Amino acid sequence: MEKEENLNTENNTPEDNKINEVSPDSKNENDVPKEKTPDEKILELEDKITRTFAEMENQRRRFEKEKDEAYEYGGFNFAREALNLIDNLERSKQTLENDDALKNSNALKKILEHLNVINKDLISIFSKNNIKKIECLGKKLDPNFHQAMIEIEDNTKEPGIIIQEIQKGFTMKDRLLRPSLVGVSKKAPDNSKNDEEIKENPEKK
Repeated sequence: MEKEENLNTENNTPEDNKINEVSPDSKNENDVPKEKTPDEKILELEDKITRTFAEMENQRRRFEKEKDEAYEYGGFNFAREALNLIDNLERSKQTLENDDALKNSNALKKILEHLNVINKDLISIFSKNNIKKIECLGKKLDPNFHQAMIEIEDNTKEPGIIIQEIQKGFTMKDRLLRPSLVGVSKKAPDNSKNDEEIKENPEKK
């Protein structure tokens, strides 16, 4: 039997051997990547170009926004530091006004006049650069512009009304440079009920 099988194999022609081999074309067609048509290639390129232009436009807008903000608010930090000049002028005036040796003297009047002129010039320069003082006295406390430092008993006003300005606040255009430091009103405790209770129950004294 073995000899017969060998004979059969030896008698096979080259064409018969090719039939017995596995043809590459017999593999699963899904494993072979399908070549894109010209129309598909064009659509893919158009999509890439559209995305590239969209990204370029977004970058241009971001650059324009950053440039505008740098132009509008480039001096923001400098302006905030410059507010110390006004604070120092205010402190100097208060110190001089409280000096008993200078009170009601002509020298004090002249010094205060000069300080007031400097203060007005500073405010004018700030105003020209869109830096404005926050008006707060008599207004309701607004956390966006005011920072309450103390509460002051005052039954003539509603609670939360600003009745004292401790430090001036400023804005630069639509941005807050620094908040106003203020004192706000609060209701005084009602002692009338306690007095009535003491009258009714003297032992509670």
